Amino acid sequence: MSLFTNTYRTSLAVVIAASLLGACKSSGTDTPAPTPPTPPTTPAPTQYGTPFKGVPDRQDAVMYQVNMRAFSQSGNFAGVTARLDSIRDLGVNVLYLMPIYPIGTDSKSVNSPYAVKDYRAVNAEFGSLTDLRALVDGAHQRNMAVMLDWVANHTSWDNPWITQHSDWYKKGAAGNILPVSNNGTTYNDVAQLDFSNTAMRLEMISALKSWVYTANVDGFRFDYADYQPNDFWKQAIDTLRNVKSHKLLLLAESSRSSNFASGFDYNFGFNFYGGIYQVYKNGNAATAFDALNNTEYSGATGSQQVVRYSTNHDVNGSDGTPVELFGGKAGAMSAFVVAALYKGVPMIYNGQEAGMSQRIPFPFTGVKVRWGVNPDVKRAYKQLLSARANSAALRIGAPTPYSTANVCAFTKTAGSEQAFVLANVRNSAQTYMLPTNLANTTWTDALTGSSLKLGTEVVLPAYGYVVLKK
Repeated sequence: MSLFTNTYRTSLAVVIAASLLGACKSSGTDTPAPTPPTPPTTPAPTQYGTPFKGVPDRQDAVMYQVNMRAFSQSGNFAGVTARLDSIRDLGVNVLYLMPIYPIGTDSKSVNSPYAVKDYRAVNAEFGSLTDLRALVDGAHQRNMAVMLDWVANHTSWDNPWITQHSDWYKKGAAGNILPVSNNGTTYNDVAQLDFSNTAMRLEMISALKSWVYTANVDGFRFDYADYQPNDFWKQAIDTLRNVKSHKLLLLAESSRSSNFASGFDYNFGFNFYGGIYQVYKNGNAATAFDALNNTEYSGATGSQQVVRYSTNHDVNGSDGTPVELFGGKAGAMSAFVVAALYKGVPMIYNGQEAGMSQRIPFPFTGVKVRWGVNPDVKRAYKQLLSARANSAALRIGAPTPYSTANVCAFTKTAGSEQAFVLANVRNSAQTYMLPTNLANTTWTDALTGSSLKLGTEVVLPAYGYVVLKK
């Protein structure tokens, strides 16, 4: 999220606002109440390109978060376009680009990509609209969808809305526009929008929708989404779903279960990341993951999913890289096995597959990803994601837990196919005693294709993992 809080350690506040879109009450006279004028909105632009037909079903997505500033030496769209083959080679089918819009440069600015100055323009730091389109076109040619990061909650202080529509913002008793303040923390670099304002909501949704046409994108990740009312999200999502030419993937950076009813495809796995942190970093029991499969999926129906990860742009800077936190390259890989396979949709943050031990701190301008330094790590990611893609059980199967304190273990079943995953969460060898129903069974190693006969126990090396199917 844009405001860099360790959200898995504190509960996220849920903001509920009454809808302003209901019917007017009768005035009690024969004269109808005057209808307020419809706020003007910009017409949808002409469609650029051909809508992409290869957007994966939401449960089959493998996401890749791109931080333009750190991704390449050039720090722009062209730097990402040049490495699309490498990203696709991992087994990724959805790119998620961090905010691509011009950002505030006023006196309160901290150079944050999440302080948007203009929702309808491209940040010249990254290139032009033509460059963005080239990136999207290149991704589509490689059968990858593209999601943009959308910052609905707040704007920079030099966004034209500040002077042109000051009533679109929250104001204090003295009439001053307020900065963002939640959970006892104030963020002075951004101004808080007022979601009780109908005109602001309509313009926000119009600007959001315009990118589907302007750049032919395939969805959005919505920043800080716990702090806008559910009726706004339902209004926005209903509008986007009416773009019948596009299959859009919509991700809430949020943990509240009501987002699923609002129509999001995905919630963000804050709490599962918190589980990984506590298990690998602080020694909690691996059984902690089991309950999270229930709590994080509360409210989900059909194929709605939770996006799970072992790092992202926030926690990479605040907590550390997976290599730093979870026991080196081996521990980082073990943690990703749990995140990617237990349940949900996996997400990789750029540089993770390069085995980076150096953090990429906010505002992401001082560190560049060093590509190619740990080819063994990339091979392991590629191998794991290939196994997931080629197994319905690993991808969408219903999990059954068999974890112990030191080994995360589960089976997954989809139709007639079954998978069995073991991940040692400790930096020492562990002996795992197989449950009776899994002892003395024969499997195929999903990572190598070889046959494996299990006895009554499995000895896993430090941070070792086994991925089986049959």
